[in-house]
Amino acid sequence: MHTPVNPFKQALKDKRPQIGLWMGLANAYTAEICALAGFDWLVIDGEHAPNDLRSIQAQLQTLAAYPASQAVARVPVGETAIIKQYLDLGAQNILVPMVDSAEQAAQLVQAMHYPQDDGQGGVRGMAGARASRWGHYPDYFKRANQEVCLLVQVESREGLNKLDAIAATPGVDGVFIGPADLSASMGHVGNAAHPEVQEAIESALACILRAGKAPGILTPDRALAQHYLSLGALFVAVGLDTQILMRQTTDLAAHFKASLPALAATQGTTY
Repeated sequence: MHTPVNPFKQALKDKRPQIGLWMGLANAYTAEICALAGFDWLVIDGEHAPNDLRSIQAQLQTLAAYPASQAVARVPVGETAIIKQYLDLGAQNILVPMVDSAEQAAQLVQAMHYPQDDGQGGVRGMAGARASRWGHYPDYFKRANQEVCLLVQVESREGLNKLDAIAATPGVDGVFIGPADLSASMGHVGNAAHPEVQEAIESALACILRAGKAPGILTPDRALAQHYLSLGALFVAVGLDTQILMRQTTDLAAHFKASLPALAATQGTTY
């Protein structure tokens, strides 16, 4: 057995757009449903969802049965020790929130890589664990650096101001623009559709493409998602499992509640 090529990373290199879904339900049962839907990539969210290492492992194991849907694991914060744990669990694609400088991006690249003579100065601890399938991938330690994929999130004014340098950082495979936090940072809380925010997003996507890296973004607005794809975004999440469940259950309940006849108040005793 040999360490497999990372299909998601290869797709980004080949500039093949990847359509994804955000998973915040923190459950392997629902992860399987999402995988069967046919998305190219699925985010296991460790930042805002109630995930821990064991629930992340369970979802990674579930998604492994459906290789057409690749897992992208978002760490809660870009700390070396946390990234090491996610990688050792078998996550190949790591998404890191709130990256505001090239120095921070370079530190994340080091955290993603084993110490090898590849010019990237890795500091990842030498323990493959589940990532090497418990040693069944004998070449894992030599191939891992080529197959892991680092995606950094730029979602603040500061990050936008330093986007050129962040995107140019060797070892960064893609840059994800976070519309919600970006809009808040720009003074438009809860309004990612504001023209100033949208202008900033479009400029950011172009900047990332010029650097030769893959741009990514999340929006449940279908027309806007198509627009971002037309601008060259390569990994686009088009919905969130929590939001889909909320909207569909609310709509279903409202439909039938509205159709029930109003009950007239009756007089008499309670019993």
